[in-house]
Amino acid sequence: MTLHKIVVAGCGNMSNTWLDYAEQRDNAEIVGLVDVSLDAAKVLAERRNLQVPLFSDLSRALSETNANLVFDVTIPAAHKQIVTTALEAGCNVFGEKPIAESLEDARKVLKVAQETGKKYTVMQNRRYNKQIRALRDLLASGSIGTIDSLHADFFLGPHFGGFRDEMNSPLIVDMAIHTFDQARFISGADAVSVYCHEFNPLGSWYKGNASAIIIYEMSDGSVFSYRGSWCAEGLNTSWESDWRVTGSKGTARWDGSNLPFYEVVDTTRPIQFMSKTKFETAPSTWEGREGHWGCLDEMFGSIEENRLAETDCTDNIKSMEMVFGALESAKSGQKILL
Repeated sequence: MTLHKIVVAGCGNMSNTWLDYAEQRDNAEIVGLVDVSLDAAKVLAERRNLQVPLFSDLSRALSETNANLVFDVTIPAAHKQIVTTALEAGCNVFGEKPIAESLEDARKVLKVAQETGKKYTVMQNRRYNKQIRALRDLLASGSIGTIDSLHADFFLGPHFGGFRDEMNSPLIVDMAIHTFDQARFISGADAVSVYCHEFNPLGSWYKGNASAIIIYEMSDGSVFSYRGSWCAEGLNTSWESDWRVTGSKGTARWDGSNLPFYEVVDTTRPIQFMSKTKFETAPSTWEGREGHWGCLDEMFGSIEENRLAETDCTDNIKSMEMVFGALESAKSGQKILL
C-alpha cells in the first residue's frame, strides 16, 4: 500500500475539509503544516491535535519531512509558487483551483508538471455529485440524440464581503470556472471559441463586473451559452446552475439539485405540427462520494493506479482557457479563438 506523507500548505478554514478527508484514509499521514503565518499554522495544529512540525517555507518543510504529497490550500496568488516548488522537490500535488492567476502562469505550472513527471491535480468538486453524473451518462447514452446546444443559467446574490467585492471580474474569475468545467464534463467537448459580454448591474455591491453573458463554440460542433450573475436577488438558481441541453431527438433539463429529466420525440405517435414527446427521469447509477471527498478519492486513485485523474492539470487547463478567453473577449469586444 502506498503511504502518502502529506504537507498541507495553507492553514485557513478550507484546510479543515482536506484534513477531514486525510484522517479517514489508512494510508495518509500529515507530516507538516506550512503557512506564511506561523501563528495560523499553530492554531490549526492545536485545533486538530496535530503533533507535526510547523513551517513558513515550503522548501524547508519538504526537505525536513520527507513528504511525497502536498495539499495546496493557499490563496490563488500563491498557487504557482507552491505547486512548482513541490513538483520540483519530487512531490505530487493536489490543490484548490485555479492553477494560477493568469493563463501564462498556468501554462508554466503545467510545463513543470510535465517536465518533472509528477502529478498535479486540481479540485473541481462540482463534478462530483450523483445528479451531474446522471446528466453526463444520459447525454453519453444518446437518449436525446446528438447534442447541439448546452445552456447554463447561474443567478445568485451572495454578500461575501472581503476580496470578492473588490475583484475586477468576480463572477468569471472566482465562480464561473466551475460551470465551464461542468459543461466540458457533461458534453465531453472542449471550447474552441468564445464571445463574452461582461457587465455590472445597477444595485450591484461588487466593484467589478458581477454579471456576464457568454457564448462558446465547442469542439464537437455544439454551442454552450452561459448567463450568470452574482448580484441577482430573488428566484435564485442552485450553485450548480440550471441546465438545458438540446439534442436531435429531445431535450434534457437539470435544475442543479434534483435528478435530471428529459423529453424525447415519441416515434410511435403520428407526426403533428408540434411533436408528441415522452417524459423520463434520468437514472442515477453513480455510487461515489460527493463534493471534495469524491474529487479527492479520484486524486488518490490516480496515484495508486498510476493514471491521470479526471481533473489533472493537463485537463483543467482547458477550463482555465475558457475563463481567460472570456475575459479577453469582454475587454476586446470580439470573438476569441481558443
